[in-house]
Amino acid sequence: MDIMFHHVAGLDVHHKTIVACVRSVQPQGGVVEEVRTFGTMTRDLLHLSDWLAVLGVTHVAMEATGVLWKPVWNILEDRFQLLLVNPRDLKQVPGRKSDVRDCQWLAQLLQCGLLRSSFVPPRPQRELRDLTRQRAQVTAEHTRAVNRIHKTLEDANIKLGAVASDIMGKSGRAMLHALLAGERDPHKLADLAEARLRGKIPQLEKALEGRLTDHHAFLLRQLLDHVEYLERQIDAFSARIEVCLRPFVDDALMQRLDAIPGVNRRTVENVIAEIGTDMRPFPDAEHLSSWAGLCPGHEESAGKRIRNRTTKGNRWLRRALCEAAWAASHTKESYLGAQYRRLAARRGKKKAVVAVGHTVLVIFYHLLRTAVAYQDLGADHFDKLKPEQYRRYLVKRLESLGYQVTLTPKQTAA
Repeated sequence: MDIMFHHVAGLDVHHKTIVACVRSVQPQGGVVEEVRTFGTMTRDLLHLSDWLAVLGVTHVAMEATGVLWKPVWNILEDRFQLLLVNPRDLKQVPGRKSDVRDCQWLAQLLQCGLLRSSFVPPRPQRELRDLTRQRAQVTAEHTRAVNRIHKTLEDANIKLGAVASDIMGKSGRAMLHALLAGERDPHKLADLAEARLRGKIPQLEKALEGRLTDHHAFLLRQLLDHVEYLERQIDAFSARIEVCLRPFVDDALMQRLDAIPGVNRRTVENVIAEIGTDMRPFPDAEHLSSWAGLCPGHEESAGKRIRNRTTKGNRWLRRALCEAAWAASHTKESYLGAQYRRLAARRGKKKAVVAVGHTVLVIFYHLLRTAVAYQDLGADHFDKLKPEQYRRYLVKRLESLGYQVTLTPKQTAA
C-alpha cells in the first residue's frame, strides 16, 4: 500500500491509559514504529502531545470510544491533524488482540490514507451541542415528573387531568398549590380556574372531589418542587444557549429557518448545535441525511432487497427533526403537511414522520448552504405533478362508490 503521510500516530484510548504508536518513514525508505503508554490525566496528555511533536507527527488517529476521546482531542487539536474513526472501520482479521496491536493497526491504516474521520465540530459548536443535549435531558425528566404528578392525583381520585388539558398550566398550578395548602373544598378549588377553563367549573368541581391523604400531599409537594426546579434549569440552559448561538445564527438567518413549517426557535437551536452553519463537511444533502440516520438503509443479497430500515445516526438531530415533522404534519396548507398525509395513508404515521423529518433536514441544508428564503411548494404540489393520473384516480374512486362520472372542461372567461 502507498504511504500517504510520513509521520503518523495511532492512539488506543482507555479510561486510565493511552497506548500510542508512532510510525515514521526513514530517509532510506523503511518504516520505524515506536510504542509508549501514557496516563489520561491532563499532565500525561501534555507529555503525550510533546512526545508526538518531538517525533514530528503530523496526523493522529483515535477510535471513538464513548466520551473517553474528548479530553485527548481537546489537548491535541491545536497541534496536530486529528481523525476520530468509527470503530466499524477498524475491524481486523480475527487473531491476537492487544492494546499495542490496536494502536499499531490504527497508525498503519492512517499512514496509508485508509481512515475516514468522523465529523467533529469546532469547540464553540461542541459547547453549544453540550448545552442543547443537556436541556433535552432535563426536559425529558420534567415530562416524567409531570407524569408522576398525574399518577399521584389519580391515586387520590382527583381527576384534574380529565378536565384540564394541562395540569401544569396557570390554573392547574393554582389548584395544586391550594391542595397542598390544605384546601379541600372542590367549589373553592374550581373557582381558581382562569380564562377558558372557567367554562368547565361544574366539571372541575366533580373532578376535584377526591381522597387526598397526607401521604399524597407529601408526594405532590416533592414532585411539584422538583418540577419547578427543573423548569428553572431549563430556563437557565435556554438563556445560555441563546448567548452561545449568536455567533452562528443572526436574526436574518433565524427568520429564514423559522419560516419552515413545524420549525420553531428551539428546533433551530437543536439543529444548528448538531450540524452547524458551515455545510462544507457535508458534500450534499444526501450525505447529511445519511449521517443523521434519516435515510433508508440498503441491505441487498442475491439481488433481493432484504431491509430498508433507516441507518443509525445522530439521535439528537433525528429527534429534533422528527418533532418538527410531527408539528408540520398538522399544518393544512403546506407542502410538508401534504407530504405527511400522502405517505401516512400508504406507509403509516411513523414512517411518514421520518420521511418528513428527512425533508426538513434537506431544507435546512439548502437554506444554510445558500442565502435563499424558504418558499413553500404548497399543499397541492403533488396533485400538480401528474394531473392526468390524479384525475383518473378521482374518477375511479367516484365510480367505485356507484356514481357515473362525466367530466366537462371548465369554461374560462374571455
